[in-house]
Amino acid sequence: MTVASSAATHGQPAADRGAQFRYGIVFLLMLVLVVFVIAAPAANWSRAVAIGLEGIALVFAIATARERQEVRRQRAAGVGLVMIVLILLAATGAASQQLIEAANVIITAAIPVVIVGGLLRLLHERGVTVQAVAGALAIYLSLGLMFAWIIGFITHVDSTLYFAQHTNGTEGDRLYFSFTVLTTTGFGDFSAATPAGHALTVIEELTGQLYLVTVIGLLIGNYVGRRKATPSPTP
Repeated sequence: MTVASSAATHGQPAADRGAQFRYGIVFLLMLVLVVFVIAAPAANWSRAVAIGLEGIALVFAIATARERQEVRRQRAAGVGLVMIVLILLAATGAASQQLIEAANVIITAAIPVVIVGGLLRLLHERGVTVQAVAGALAIYLSLGLMFAWIIGFITHVDSTLYFAQHTNGTEGDRLYFSFTVLTTTGFGDFSAATPAGHALTVIEELTGQLYLVTVIGLLIGNYVGRRKATPSPTP
């Protein structure tokens, strides 16, 4: 059987055989990024590493998108080139903090946008799988990162201190705060001080809770139900 006929047998054009669902890798990259940003010191090299991890996650997300293989390759190459430039700017300190934070916001916002298209394709073709759950969780981590980068951008364009604790915090502090808000944990060691910060906090809280209850809840429920409905192999 030729490659083309094998691809046709699986209902997929030969040109699209390279498309695989790699959301487990995207999720792991986002998780490593979250831990790294929280633990790493605030320095040019750590900002460059963070952008690099974001870029790799975005490239993997693009590789799983619905578009043809040629389109995926072109977009991945374009993203890779932009990431290299941003990494060099961040590592050398040649870019302003506003530019770095704005780039982080755009990259992390692009990741869930790209993942959604591939997830819909995956759900249509195979139903709820482990990769689908991983993709949904990767989006959740992207949301926490995106809100943290937005807070960082605000701290660099507004002269008012963002937190009521009389500080703007480090990148790690802001990401830590973002996920306590997203998960509605609320330890209280950081809290927004301005009306804009209060509004952003409420938006993130609602986003996190609605996403967990609807998207994650439905996916996990359907995945568990599907596994229970699958008959066990006879001995």
